[in-house]
Amino acid sequence: MKKTDLKKELENLIHSPENHPYLLAVSGGVDSMVLAYLFNELRDSGCKFQIAHINYKLRQEDSYLDQKVVQDFCEKNHIKFHLYEVSEKDQRPENSIQLWARELRYTFFKQIQEKENLEFLVTAHHLNDQLETFIINLSKAAGINGLSGIPSNENKILRPLLNFTKEEIYEFAKENSIEYREDLSNKKSDYLRNKIRLEIVPKLLETNEHFLDNFKKSSSYLNQTKDFVQTQIQEIENNLTVFNNDYKIISKDQLNQQSDFVKFEILKKYGFTSEEIPKIFKAENGSSFFSKDHQLLVNYNDLMISPKTKDERLSFNKKPEDEILLIEKFDFTKNQIEIDLNATIENIEEINKSFEWNFDAEKLKFPLRLRRQQDGDEFFPTGFSGKKKVSKFFRDEKLSILARQKIWVLVDGENSILGVIPFRQDRRNAKDGKTNTILKIFNEK
Repeated sequence: MKKTDLKKELENLIHSPENHPYLLAVSGGVDSMVLAYLFNELRDSGCKFQIAHINYKLRQEDSYLDQKVVQDFCEKNHIKFHLYEVSEKDQRPENSIQLWARELRYTFFKQIQEKENLEFLVTAHHLNDQLETFIINLSKAAGINGLSGIPSNENKILRPLLNFTKEEIYEFAKENSIEYREDLSNKKSDYLRNKIRLEIVPKLLETNEHFLDNFKKSSSYLNQTKDFVQTQIQEIENNLTVFNNDYKIISKDQLNQQSDFVKFEILKKYGFTSEEIPKIFKAENGSSFFSKDHQLLVNYNDLMISPKTKDERLSFNKKPEDEILLIEKFDFTKNQIEIDLNATIENIEEINKSFEWNFDAEKLKFPLRLRRQQDGDEFFPTGFSGKKKVSKFFRDEKLSILARQKIWVLVDGENSILGVIPFRQDRRNAKDGKTNTILKIFNEK
C-alpha cells in the first residue's frame, strides 16, 4: 500500500485540515501509531492535532511500554500529549472490562476536547474491525444500522482507516519504519471480539481471496440502503408530527398503524428500547416514559416528546409555580378599571385565544389572584347551566397535560374561581344591566 493512498483517504475525510483541530486516540498499537504518523505528515498543510492515551494498567509492564511508545512519539515530534492513568478511584469491575474501558476513555477524550477546544475525535478503526463488528451485530439481530457497521464520520468522530485492512496497515508501518507495540492480550480468545478475530475471521478469509474487498463493497451497499431507509422513515415521521417550541407531537394512532420496524426506528432515536416501545402504545393517557435524553408523554391519541435539558431533568408531572397577585383592591372612584394580561402570563402555544371578561366590581371579593388548577376546583362557566369541575372542563376541551399545567385560573379573595384563562368566565360575578363599576380583564393575541 502506498503512502499516498492513506494520505488521500485521510485528506478526503478531514477535508480542510487547517480548519479543524483534532484529538487522536492512540493506544500504541500499529493502527493508532500509523494514524499518528499520517497526521504528523499533514502538519505542513496546517493540520493541528493533539494525542490522548489511556494507561489501563491491565498488563503490568506492557501497559507502561505502550504508554512510552506514544509518549516518545509525541516528544520527538513536539505534539501535545494527554495521559490518563487508571487508579483505584476508577473502580475496575471484575466483569465487563471492555465496556468499562470504553466508557472511561470516551469520557476522558470528551474532557480533553472541551478543555482544548478540539472539535473532532479521530480513532484508528480499520476494515478488519468493521468485519468483526458486522459479525457481532449479526449475532445480536442488530438490524440494518448494526449491519452497516462503523461509520467513518459520525457525531464528530472520524475513522479514516476504515477502508484499509490490518495487513495493509502492517505493511505501511514496515515500509515507513513506524514503531508500535503489539497487545499480546489480543491473542487470547477471552472476549467475543477476540474470539471472532482469531477463530472466525481467518476461516472466512480462506473461503475467498477477495473476501475483505467484497465485504467492503457489501458494507458500502448496506450503508446506502440504510441512508435510503432512514430518509423514508424521516418522511413518515414528519407526516405524523406537529412541532412546537417545547416538544414534538406524534400521532399515536397513525404511528401504531406502521410496521414494528418503522415504530422502532422512529422511537429509538429518542432513546426508547424495543422492550419499552410496545408498552408505550398500550399505556393509559397521562403515562410518562423516560430515556436517557428524552421524555415521552402519552396524551390521548398523541405522543408528546421533549428533550431533557443538560442541567435539569424535566418532568411532565412537574407542577409549574405558583401564583400571581393581580389586583389588591378596586378603586371605586373610577367607573372602570382594565387589566391587560399580555405582559403578565406566558403565551401557551397550544392555545392561542383572545378573551375579554367584564366583572361587576361590587360583587368581587378582593384581592384577585392567578393560580394553577387545584384538585376539586369547580366553577359556573358562562354558556353552561350549573357548575363544572375544572378537571372535566380540561378533558372536554381535549387539552394536553402540559397545557393544563400552564393554564391559569382567576380566583377571588376567598379562592373562588372567577374564570379559567383563556376559555370561560364564571358567570356569577359577570357584568349585568345593574353594574355600575366594571373590572375588565383581557388578553389580545
